[in-house]
Amino acid sequence: MEIDTLKDLYVDELKDLYSAEKQLVKALPKMAKAAKDKELQQAFRNHLKETEQHVARIEQICQALGVSPRGKKCVGMEGLIEEGNEMINEANPEALDAGLISKAQHVEHYEMAGYGTVRTYALHRRSRHQRRSRSLITSRFGPRCKKPLPHARQGFFIRRPATVRAI
Repeated sequence: MEIDTLKDLYVDELKDLYSAEKQLVKALPKMAKAAKDKELQQAFRNHLKETEQHVARIEQICQALGVSPRGKKCVGMEGLIEEGNEMINEANPEALDAGLISKAQHVEHYEMAGYGTVRTYALHRRSRHQRRSRSLITSRFGPRCKKPLPHARQGFFIRRPATVRAI
């Protein structure tokens, strides 16, 4: 996909998030099964339910934009999940739960960065579809995600060969 506009970038990032969330839907049950602590197992199961909701929200956003959420593989999440699998296969039992928590934190921070980015892009969009998308994305993080990121207020530029266009 060629990325020429903010909308192109927005859609590309949504597809990346969709792929990441779909990969998590497959990985979280394995992490829950591997965890030794019952509360940690439940935390992974709860996160699976949230992740399934995230998938549905991204599908709604893409439907409103008239695009498919499919078509991109999130290699970043793929790598994080692979690290989790290595932890499951290589960690001693007394260190496994702590290692799984560490890998889950990596995943969560990756997700936060992705959602923060698409939220910022949505704030720059003006059509009613994008306002709906912004609402759906904001519901991902709740009240802590109400203000735009600092760079969203300052504006930013995309450089293309021979041109610079403000978004």
